Amino acid sequence: MDKVVRKALELLEGARHVAVLTGAGMSAESGVPTFRDAQTGLWAKFDPQQLATAEAFAESPSRVFGWYVSRLQTVRRATPHAGYDALVRMAALYPDGFDIITQNVDGLHSRAGSENVVELHGSLEAFRCSACREVFSTDRVIELGEGDGEVSAPACGKCGNFIRPGVVWFGEMLPREVLERATQVAYEADVVLVIGTSSLVYPAAGLPDIVSARGGRVIEINPKATPLTPRVDLYWEAAAGEALPQLVDALQRTEGGKTEGRND
Repeated sequence: MDKVVRKALELLEGARHVAVLTGAGMSAESGVPTFRDAQTGLWAKFDPQQLATAEAFAESPSRVFGWYVSRLQTVRRATPHAGYDALVRMAALYPDGFDIITQNVDGLHSRAGSENVVELHGSLEAFRCSACREVFSTDRVIELGEGDGEVSAPACGKCGNFIRPGVVWFGEMLPREVLERATQVAYEADVVLVIGTSSLVYPAAGLPDIVSARGGRVIEINPKATPLTPRVDLYWEAAAGEALPQLVDALQRTEGGKTEGRND
Protein backbone atom coordinates (compact mmCIF):
# COMPACT_ATOMS: atom_id res chain seq x y z
CA MET A 1 0.00 0.00 0.00
CA ASP A 2 1.27 3.47 -0.89
CA LYS A 3 2.70 5.38 2.09
CA VAL A 4 0.38 8.37 1.65
CA VAL A 5 -2.69 6.11 1.50
CA ARG A 6 -1.55 4.32 4.65
CA LYS A 7 -1.11 7.66 6.44
CA ALA A 8 -4.58 8.79 5.37
CA LEU A 9 -6.06 5.57 6.75
CA GLU A 10 -4.29 6.14 10.06
CA LEU A 11 -5.72 9.65 10.31
CA LEU A 12 -9.22 8.41 9.49
CA GLU A 13 -9.09 5.50 11.92
CA GLY A 14 -11.73 5.85 14.59
CA ALA A 15 -13.35 8.86 12.93
CA ARG A 16 -17.13 8.99 13.27
CA HIS A 17 -17.86 12.28 11.53
CA VAL A 18 -15.96 13.21 8.36
CA ALA A 19 -16.23 16.54 6.56
CA VAL A 20 -15.12 17.35 3.02
CA LEU A 21 -14.31 20.84 1.77
CA THR A 22 -14.00 21.23 -2.00
CA GLY A 23 -12.96 24.05 -4.28
CA ALA A 24 -12.53 24.87 -7.94
CA GLY A 25 -9.85 22.25 -8.53
CA MET A 26 -12.39 19.52 -7.87
CA SER A 27 -14.71 20.52 -10.70
CA ALA A 28 -11.91 21.63 -13.03
CA GLU A 29 -11.08 17.93 -13.48
CA SER A 30 -14.57 17.50 -14.96
CA GLY A 31 -13.91 20.26 -17.48
CA VAL A 32 -15.65 23.05 -15.59
CA PRO A 33 -13.51 26.18 -15.96
CA THR A 34 -12.45 27.83 -12.74
CA PHE A 35 -14.15 31.15 -12.08
CA ARG A 36 -11.26 33.14 -13.52
CA ASP A 37 -10.90 30.85 -16.53
CA ALA A 38 -14.56 30.96 -17.51
CA GLN A 39 -13.94 33.69 -20.06
CA THR A 40 -14.37 32.60 -23.66
CA GLY A 41 -15.96 34.10 -26.75
CA LEU A 42 -17.73 37.36 -25.96
CA TRP A 43 -16.73 37.07 -22.30
CA ALA A 44 -12.95 37.03 -22.94
CA LYS A 45 -12.80 40.82 -22.81
CA PHE A 46 -14.33 41.00 -19.32
CA ASP A 47 -12.72 40.54 -15.93
CA PRO A 48 -14.97 38.02 -14.14
CA GLN A 49 -15.27 40.43 -11.23
CA GLN A 50 -16.99 42.79 -13.66
CA LEU A 51 -19.68 40.17 -14.17
CA ALA A 52 -20.21 38.92 -10.61
CA THR A 53 -21.40 41.89 -8.60
CA ALA A 54 -24.77 43.41 -7.85
CA GLU A 55 -23.45 46.66 -9.35
CA ALA A 56 -22.62 44.94 -12.66
CA PHE A 57 -26.08 43.40 -12.76
CA ALA A 58 -27.73 46.75 -12.09
CA GLU A 59 -25.67 48.37 -14.86
CA SER A 60 -26.20 45.64 -17.47
CA PRO A 61 -28.65 42.88 -16.49
CA SER A 62 -28.58 41.29 -19.95
CA ARG A 63 -24.77 41.05 -20.01
CA VAL A 64 -24.51 39.49 -16.56
CA PHE A 65 -27.48 37.21 -17.10
CA GLY A 66 -26.04 36.02 -20.43
CA TRP A 67 -22.75 35.14 -18.77
CA TYR A 68 -24.51 33.01 -16.18
CA VAL A 69 -26.57 31.27 -18.85
CA SER A 70 -23.28 30.45 -20.58
CA ARG A 71 -21.77 29.10 -17.37
CA LEU A 72 -24.85 27.03 -16.61
CA GLN A 73 -24.76 25.43 -20.04
CA THR A 74 -21.05 24.61 -19.61
CA VAL A 75 -21.72 22.99 -16.26
CA ARG A 76 -24.60 20.91 -17.61
CA ARG A 77 -22.29 19.48 -20.26
CA ALA A 78 -19.81 18.36 -17.59
CA THR A 79 -19.79 14.88 -16.05
CA PRO A 80 -18.72 14.22 -12.44
CA HIS A 81 -15.35 12.45 -12.43
CA ALA A 82 -14.25 9.41 -10.42
CA GLY A 83 -13.48 11.54 -7.37
CA TYR A 84 -17.14 12.52 -7.03
CA ASP A 85 -18.21 8.89 -7.24
CA ALA A 86 -15.62 7.99 -4.59
CA LEU A 87 -17.14 10.52 -2.18
CA VAL A 88 -20.56 8.90 -2.66
CA ARG A 89 -19.02 5.54 -1.73
CA MET A 90 -17.13 7.08 1.18
CA ALA A 91 -20.31 8.52 2.68
CA ALA A 92 -21.68 5.00 3.11
CA LEU A 93 -18.74 4.18 5.38
CA TYR A 94 -19.59 7.00 7.81
CA PRO A 95 -23.29 6.69 8.65
CA ASP A 96 -22.84 8.80 11.80
CA GLY A 97 -21.82 11.84 9.81
CA PHE A 98 -20.45 12.67 6.36
CA ASP A 99 -20.90 16.19 5.03
CA ILE A 100 -19.58 18.00 1.97
CA ILE A 101 -19.00 21.74 2.05
CA THR A 102 -18.30 23.13 -1.39
CA GLN A 103 -17.26 26.52 -2.67
CA ASN A 104 -18.32 25.45 -6.16
CA VAL A 105 -21.62 26.49 -7.72
CA ASP A 106 -21.80 23.78 -10.38
CA GLY A 107 -23.91 21.19 -8.51
CA LEU A 108 -21.67 18.27 -9.53
CA HIS A 109 -21.64 16.77 -6.03
CA SER A 110 -25.43 16.42 -6.02
CA ARG A 111 -25.47 15.16 -9.60
CA ALA A 112 -23.00 12.45 -8.61
CA GLY A 113 -25.37 11.34 -5.86
CA SER A 114 -23.88 12.95 -2.76
CA GLU A 115 -26.21 14.02 0.03
CA ASN A 116 -25.65 16.51 2.86
CA VAL A 117 -23.99 19.03 0.55
CA VAL A 118 -23.56 22.59 1.83
CA GLU A 119 -23.20 24.98 -1.13
CA LEU A 120 -21.42 27.95 0.42
CA HIS A 121 -21.61 30.19 -2.62
CA GLY A 122 -24.98 29.10 -3.97
CA SER A 123 -25.71 27.25 -7.19
CA LEU A 124 -25.91 27.92 -10.91
CA GLU A 125 -28.97 25.67 -10.86
CA ALA A 126 -30.87 28.15 -8.68
CA PHE A 127 -32.37 31.36 -10.06
CA ARG A 128 -34.56 33.76 -8.10
CA CYS A 129 -36.02 37.23 -8.11
CA SER A 130 -33.51 39.94 -7.21
CA ALA A 131 -36.12 41.59 -4.98
CA CYS A 132 -38.72 39.20 -3.56
CA ARG A 133 -36.58 36.03 -3.96
CA GLU A 134 -39.32 34.15 -5.81
CA VAL A 135 -37.81 30.99 -7.34
CA PHE A 136 -37.49 30.92 -11.15
CA SER A 137 -37.29 27.77 -13.29
CA THR A 138 -33.73 26.91 -14.29
CA ASP A 139 -35.00 25.03 -17.35
CA ARG A 140 -36.72 28.23 -18.42
CA VAL A 141 -33.38 30.04 -18.06
CA ILE A 142 -31.78 27.56 -20.44
CA GLU A 143 -34.54 28.20 -23.00
CA LEU A 144 -33.84 31.94 -22.96
CA GLY A 145 -30.50 31.89 -24.74
CA GLU A 146 -27.80 29.86 -26.41
CA GLY A 147 -25.21 30.97 -23.90
CA ASP A 148 -22.53 32.93 -25.77
CA GLY A 149 -24.00 36.37 -25.74
CA GLU A 150 -26.17 38.75 -23.81
CA VAL A 151 -29.57 37.43 -22.71
CA SER A 152 -32.40 39.64 -21.53
CA ALA A 153 -32.92 38.99 -17.85
CA PRO A 154 -36.53 37.85 -17.36
CA ALA A 155 -38.91 39.65 -15.05
CA CYS A 156 -40.33 38.10 -11.92
CA GLY A 157 -43.94 37.08 -12.42
CA LYS A 158 -44.71 38.09 -8.85
CA CYS A 159 -43.16 41.56 -8.48
CA GLY A 160 -41.72 42.45 -11.89
CA ASN A 161 -38.08 42.81 -10.85
CA PHE A 162 -35.23 41.08 -12.68
CA ILE A 163 -34.43 37.41 -12.13
CA ARG A 164 -30.82 36.80 -11.02
CA PRO A 165 -28.63 33.73 -10.50
CA GLY A 166 -28.76 32.20 -7.03
CA VAL A 167 -25.05 32.61 -6.36
CA VAL A 168 -23.15 34.79 -3.91
CA TRP A 169 -21.63 37.74 -5.73
CA PHE A 170 -18.57 39.74 -4.72
CA GLY A 171 -19.52 42.11 -1.94
CA GLU A 172 -22.43 39.96 -0.77
CA MET A 173 -22.55 38.10 2.53
CA LEU A 174 -22.95 34.34 2.62
CA PRO A 175 -26.47 33.34 3.67
CA ARG A 176 -26.42 33.09 7.46
CA GLU A 177 -28.01 29.65 7.61
CA VAL A 178 -25.50 28.26 5.10
CA LEU A 179 -22.50 29.63 6.98
CA GLU A 180 -23.91 28.40 10.29
CA ARG A 181 -24.38 24.90 8.86
CA ALA A 182 -20.83 24.81 7.46
CA THR A 183 -19.40 25.98 10.77
CA GLN A 184 -21.42 23.37 12.66
CA VAL A 185 -20.05 20.65 10.37
CA ALA A 186 -16.49 21.84 11.08
CA TYR A 187 -17.10 21.74 14.84
CA GLU A 188 -18.49 18.19 14.62
CA ALA A 189 -15.85 16.71 12.29
CA ASP A 190 -13.13 14.36 13.49
CA VAL A 191 -11.39 14.62 10.10
CA VAL A 192 -11.71 17.07 7.23
CA LEU A 193 -10.58 16.39 3.67
CA VAL A 194 -9.67 19.65 1.93
CA ILE A 195 -9.80 19.00 -1.81
CA GLY A 196 -8.90 21.20 -4.75
CA THR A 197 -9.22 24.55 -3.01
CA SER A 198 -6.70 27.40 -2.97
CA SER A 199 -7.41 27.98 0.75
CA LEU A 200 -7.43 31.71 0.08
CA VAL A 201 -11.13 32.57 0.17
CA TYR A 202 -12.68 33.14 3.58
CA PRO A 203 -14.70 32.11 5.48
CA ALA A 204 -14.26 28.71 3.79
CA ALA A 205 -10.49 28.83 4.25
CA GLY A 206 -10.94 29.07 8.01
CA LEU A 207 -13.04 25.91 8.38
CA PRO A 208 -10.09 23.44 8.52
CA ASP A 209 -8.59 25.47 11.37
CA ILE A 210 -11.80 24.96 13.37
CA VAL A 211 -11.37 21.19 12.95
CA SER A 212 -7.70 21.17 13.93
CA ALA A 213 -8.26 23.50 16.90
CA ARG A 214 -10.59 20.86 18.36
CA GLY A 215 -8.00 18.12 17.90
CA GLY A 216 -9.35 16.89 14.57
CA ARG A 217 -7.18 15.89 11.64
CA VAL A 218 -6.77 17.71 8.34
CA ILE A 219 -5.95 15.92 5.07
CA GLU A 220 -5.29 18.11 2.05
CA ILE A 221 -5.56 16.70 -1.48
CA ASN A 222 -4.27 19.08 -4.11
CA PRO A 223 -1.73 18.93 -6.97
CA LYS A 224 -0.26 22.21 -5.66
CA ALA A 225 0.63 23.32 -2.15
CA THR A 226 -1.50 26.09 -0.64
CA PRO A 227 -1.28 28.42 2.36
CA LEU A 228 -2.99 25.64 4.35
CA THR A 229 -0.38 22.99 3.52
CA PRO A 230 2.09 23.77 6.36
CA ARG A 231 -0.70 23.24 8.92
CA VAL A 232 -2.21 19.95 7.75
CA ASP A 233 -1.65 16.46 9.13
CA LEU A 234 -1.22 15.06 5.63
CA TYR A 235 -0.61 16.75 2.30
CA TRP A 236 -1.47 14.41 -0.57
CA GLU A 237 0.00 15.86 -3.75
CA ALA A 238 -2.52 14.57 -6.27
CA ALA A 239 -5.70 15.39 -8.13
CA ALA A 240 -9.00 14.39 -6.57
CA GLY A 241 -9.92 12.04 -9.41
CA GLU A 242 -6.73 10.08 -8.71
CA ALA A 243 -6.48 10.22 -4.92
CA LEU A 244 -10.08 9.76 -3.78
CA PRO A 245 -10.73 6.41 -5.53
CA GLN A 246 -7.47 5.08 -4.07
CA LEU A 247 -8.44 6.24 -0.60
CA VAL A 248 -11.97 4.85 -0.71
CA ASP A 249 -10.84 1.53 -2.18
CA ALA A 250 -8.40 1.20 0.74
CA LEU A 251 -11.06 2.20 3.26
CA GLN A 252 -13.48 -0.38 1.89
CA ARG A 253 -10.84 -3.10 2.04
CA THR A 254 -10.10 -2.13 5.64
CA GLU A 255 -13.78 -2.08 6.53
CA GLY A 256 -14.25 -5.44 4.86
CA GLY A 257 -11.46 -6.91 6.94
CA LYS A 258 -13.03 -5.62 10.14
CA THR A 259 -16.39 -7.10 9.17
CA GLU A 260 -14.82 -10.49 8.47
CA GLY A 261 -13.08 -10.33 11.84
CA ARG A 262 -16.36 -9.68 13.66
CA ASN A 263 -17.97 -12.64 11.91
CA ASP A 264 -15.28 -15.09 12.93
